[in-house]
Amino acid sequence: MSTTEAQPAPVLAAGPLSGRRAVVTGGAGGIGAACARALAGRGAHVVVADRDEAGAGDLAADLGGDAWAVDLLDTRALETLTLEADILVNNAGIQTVSPLEEFDPEDFRRIQRLMVEAPFLLIRAALPGMYARGFGRIINVSSVHGLRASPFKAAYVTAKHGLEGLSKVTALEGGARGVTSNCVNPGYVRTPLVEHQLADQARVHGISEEEVLGQIMLTESAIKRLVEPEEVASLVAWLAGDDAGMVTGSSYVMDGGWSAR
Repeated sequence: MSTTEAQPAPVLAAGPLSGRRAVVTGGAGGIGAACARALAGRGAHVVVADRDEAGAGDLAADLGGDAWAVDLLDTRALETLTLEADILVNNAGIQTVSPLEEFDPEDFRRIQRLMVEAPFLLIRAALPGMYARGFGRIINVSSVHGLRASPFKAAYVTAKHGLEGLSKVTALEGGARGVTSNCVNPGYVRTPLVEHQLADQARVHGISEEEVLGQIMLTESAIKRLVEPEEVASLVAWLAGDDAGMVTGSSYVMDGGWSAR
């Protein structure tokens, strides 16, 4: 063929999630942003949901997706929501570190609202469409604290245990209609949420911030490092695909051996 002749355009292989619409909460940073990138990299159209409107917009633009500026603490507004999603990643979360007797009741309520009630309402809003299409993937970013407890984290541990139960009920109800539901359970992940805990952990344990990582956060792990957000995202992306069609009602631990004890 002459070099002057037109060359055919290369045919790009479709990603395994092409044609799927994914909604990722807390998607503007940390684990959520890593999940959004991983899902988009596999061909999904990603909706980055976050109260950080600018951050969500910037990432969505990079990924060719959409931004959804939403305050998930406003759960009343979610009660009438219709959510079009083939893949829902419930990731948004916050943390408060405090002894039980000093724990602010409003902090406790706020964590339950964001990390249990909001996922329930989003699942509720997404299921009718998933059922109609015969396909759905609910992926709940839980924690090793959904399976184990630590002192001074009453609200977070309670919420993650509740999310585990919600995920299992969703699995049982959705299985016959093409919808799976699973939890991903990392240990401490290299995110701002973890980094912001250092001062609080140092205060309640009476040690320096430098000692918190080795003596508190990683003391139970066989692998002495933080989990990277991209590692969590790789598991989320697998659970979102067709290869995980028989995986439901499960909790996938990624904690460096913490829960092996």
